[in-house]
Amino acid sequence: MGVRKKVYVTRKLPGPALSMLSKQCDVTVHKGTMPPTRNEILKRVSGKDGILCTLSDRIDEEVMDAAGPSLQIISSYSTGFEHIDVGEATKRGIYVAYTSDVLAETTADLAFALILACARNIVQCDIYVREKKWKGGWTPDLMLGFDVHGMTLGIIGLGSIGSAVARRARGFDMNIIYHSIKRNLQVESELGLEYVGLSELLKQSDFVSIHATLNEDSIHLIDGLRLSKMKKTAFIINTARGQIINQKDLVNALKNGQIAGAGLDVFEHEPLSSSDELVRLKNVVLLPHVGSATHATREKMSNIAAQNLLNVLNDIDPIYLVNPEVKKIRSLTNNDSQVSR
Repeated sequence: MGVRKKVYVTRKLPGPALSMLSKQCDVTVHKGTMPPTRNEILKRVSGKDGILCTLSDRIDEEVMDAAGPSLQIISSYSTGFEHIDVGEATKRGIYVAYTSDVLAETTADLAFALILACARNIVQCDIYVREKKWKGGWTPDLMLGFDVHGMTLGIIGLGSIGSAVARRARGFDMNIIYHSIKRNLQVESELGLEYVGLSELLKQSDFVSIHATLNEDSIHLIDGLRLSKMKKTAFIINTARGQIINQKDLVNALKNGQIAGAGLDVFEHEPLSSSDELVRLKNVVLLPHVGSATHATREKMSNIAAQNLLNVLNDIDPIYLVNPEVKKIRSLTNNDSQVSR
């Protein structure tokens, strides 16, 4: 790499990733448990060659201006990259990298855990025992829930995570239908899935599990009108992005018994406020955005994010590149620079 490059990391990461970076770069790390403030990011990125950020850090034109012309790579510790202005980065010849689908299996585990927790009142049962309300021993009608096996699962978004959830559902002998921007014929054939329209999926499903990406078309994809199409005995699960569901409409549907319940790992605004109406509802399971939160997966994500960054600083393509068109732009820029000499 020659001269040591300068890197800003917006959060302390699990595993050996920071040591990997420190061997080759001068690394500045935000050490607090809370995310860095906007002002801190703008100050710390100045003169940096690389930024390693998380999905809670907004990396836009202002941040790129603050970093200056030395910035070559924005590496995100996430599978999503909607927090980065990819178009602006590409225009400037800045690589944008991410961790791709290394978290798919782990997130699918959590999605299915939410299905089971909602159906069988797992959280409420735990509270019931801990609060010493269990007085009468076994009773015929205590904490009655819903079956999962043999029921219909509707998957919205059949990418890597949605497909992993479908494989798990096969083990529960579920009837699986799905809706996605693009049909996944390979997984359809492999698992015997049925492709249906979104309205039909909502009408048929006992459990709806969301695995769509966040974009202009998917913001508030699930609103009051679409929630009204669901069965009163159905549950909705979201481990994708909170903005895909209109949270106000979901609260109304849960309060009015329009659907049976929900399992949420993501929210429109994070962290979820303690005064939010969702917190007071008993028919929803709430998690603090922990879809990929296992030791193994988070360390793997850290290592990939660090390696993506190091690769670019060593003139090697990152493992997972968001904007491949940037290579052409950088090539043209380099050629113009050589001609000008």
